[in-house]
Amino acid sequence: MKKFETVPITLITGYLGSGKTTLINHLLKNAGGHKMAVIVNDIGEVNIDADLIQKGGVVAEKDDSLVALQNGCICCTLKKDLIDQLASLIKTRRFDHILIEASGICEPVPIAQTITYLEDQFERRGMPKFCKLDAVISVTDALRLADEFGCGEALARAERGEEDIENLVIQQLEFCDIVLLNKAGEVTREQLGTIEAIVRKLQPHAEIIETDYCKVDVDRLLDTGLFDFERAVNSAGWMEEFDSTDNEHDADARDEHGHKHDGDDDERVHEHGHHHHHHHEHGVGENDDSGTAEEYGISTYVYYRRRPFDRLKFEDWANRDYGRKIIRAKGLVYFSDDRDMSYVYEQAGRQKYLSENGPFYATLPPSEIDRLLAADPKFAHDWDMEYGDRMIKLVFIGQDLDRRSLKTALDGI
Repeated sequence: MKKFETVPITLITGYLGSGKTTLINHLLKNAGGHKMAVIVNDIGEVNIDADLIQKGGVVAEKDDSLVALQNGCICCTLKKDLIDQLASLIKTRRFDHILIEASGICEPVPIAQTITYLEDQFERRGMPKFCKLDAVISVTDALRLADEFGCGEALARAERGEEDIENLVIQQLEFCDIVLLNKAGEVTREQLGTIEAIVRKLQPHAEIIETDYCKVDVDRLLDTGLFDFERAVNSAGWMEEFDSTDNEHDADARDEHGHKHDGDDDERVHEHGHHHHHHHEHGVGENDDSGTAEEYGISTYVYYRRRPFDRLKFEDWANRDYGRKIIRAKGLVYFSDDRDMSYVYEQAGRQKYLSENGPFYATLPPSEIDRLLAADPKFAHDWDMEYGDRMIKLVFIGQDLDRRSLKTALDGI
């Protein structure tokens, strides 16, 4: 290898049984001259073919190109181990690509943060960038998704709870560059259309590749240069809708809420996305697949208002079972019993979370607020004389969403 050559890293995520190991073995078998090392988070889940690595000519007396990181997840407890192993593999200068197979229960964002942190440390110390995250691939089981969003029994047969599976699958789809839709041949074309529409709503910007047995042209997966951390963390479909200013969902909201005039109530459309100082999330490009999504009944609804929720009524609403109609929901809320604190509400499948997001800007001293209003036209535009920057804004992604009923229910909270 050339001195100081940057080693690309491909992160492969996906739930148990989706085909991650099959993909790795396919990449090793069709390496095309690549000298690959493999890091596996949980060797108990996988069966990497070490012979394939050896045939690539990268193994001398022992198989030190296959590293197992066990007894924890590289997204949390094994972060340091991951950094150590990456540094060790790169130091040998024997590999021109590293594959990381995350555990089926790993969240992708912390792993990408760890690798990005390692890249940044090289730059901060004036050293060459020895590694870079090239792409995040989400291996997704089309058959499981067909059952999941078709109210089938596959999830009930899984080892983990249904809520956990839905949450993990959604997180893995929302943070990736490539969606490998595996087992595509085991579902009908109608099911596949629905699945792709759902995936596209959750993740508008990743490349979707249909496959069986993970048989994909290796050139489409390696040395892509696709990964960009800021773009990845802001690429989820709900986030694009949250910050969108002119899409059809805001138009729907305008029709339903109208604009606030003297004597009107306090519900109106927020014409531009809200950028709270504790909520650093920004929108990205337009979704060109909205027509296809609507064809399969997959749609998005943005609920907005200024006045707070009643906490008890909101908890009662959130605890109801809405079945499969609401696949994903996320956004900002606040409550009448604590008007200064903003919260993030998040739902993935049937799993729901509510967490403090930090005080609103409106809690700052008047002089500081005046400074912000004078310095930032966007901030001034979003500011409401009665509520400041206090708001409720929730994005819903679902199948056959009844937007009118959803709005009516939320209006009553």
